[in-house]
Amino acid sequence: MEQTDNLSKADKLILDSYKNTVDALAAYLGDTFEVVLHQLDDLEHSLIKAANGFHSGRSEGAPITDLSLSLLEDIKENQGGADSGLFRTYYSRGKYGKPVKSVTTVIYGEKGRAIGLLGINMYLDSPISSFLQSFAFNETKGYIQENYNSDSEELISQTLEKIRDEVGRDEAILASQKNKEIVTILYHHGIFKLKNAVKIISEKLNISRNTVYLHIRALEDN
Repeated sequence: MEQTDNLSKADKLILDSYKNTVDALAAYLGDTFEVVLHQLDDLEHSLIKAANGFHSGRSEGAPITDLSLSLLEDIKENQGGADSGLFRTYYSRGKYGKPVKSVTTVIYGEKGRAIGLLGINMYLDSPISSFLQSFAFNETKGYIQENYNSDSEELISQTLEKIRDEVGRDEAILASQKNKEIVTILYHHGIFKLKNAVKIISEKLNISRNTVYLHIRALEDN
């Protein structure tokens, strides 16, 4: 694993793409977790993104930690191990003496070089209520239905049946327009990005593929 002193344009784009991951992880895990992103071309100011940085008092521009430096060297020296070059999990004490469980994973760029680190730190002294609140069901938002299918054909079929049922119950839609409405909704759900979607949907709706393509082209033109 080669560490780079200068990031290429591609390397910077890779690291920038992880900034959304930092925000997403923090939103999902909640306030008991600190999520940080480091770049490795400027170790004195390596921190480029931090969520819930109040735990450690860090913000963008902070230096890399001594432990992260040693982890990089350990990974470099022990390539070929069970999780060599991938990540490390460990326990430590934070800046204010707080017990922390952490995972640090190396981000690789061009030519297999280490260009960054993504760290997730759980502060174990946080109130259990704070942790549980992050995973409590929000009644105002309700549940969102998500299908976990074993293959794309099953996904297409289940999505079609759900939408066909909804459209079928909508008395405001004329019977002659229901198939068109179904195709329109499926289009906006992105279903036609899946292979064989047109074939499967045309067969199940008992309409020609050309009819489906006609509706899709009309939607794309708009």
